[in-house]
Amino acid sequence: MPWLTKLKIAIAEQNTMGIDKLISEVPKFDTIEEMKEAQYLFKEVSVLLHSLKDKTQVSMQQIQKNLDFMRATQASPTGKLDIKS
Repeated sequence: MPWLTKLKIAIAEQNTMGIDKLISEVPKFDTIEEMKEAQYLFKEVSVLLHSLKDKTQVSMQQIQKNLDFMRATQASPTGKLDIKS
């Protein structure tokens, strides 16, 4: 399967590991059209990775908010043995 096709599939599947592997093995292109297509696909990879980074950041912020809420709602330990309960 040609390299460009593999890259297109990796982008469509949002397969960052596959994209990383393919980018580390960029072949020499035979035609200007292949070079232009590769350039376009590199831009798409950049857009995809920035999008995934932004989603990850939002998820991490939500997790932090959830942790802060959980800590705020937990009963604080007294440090003493409570034998009256």
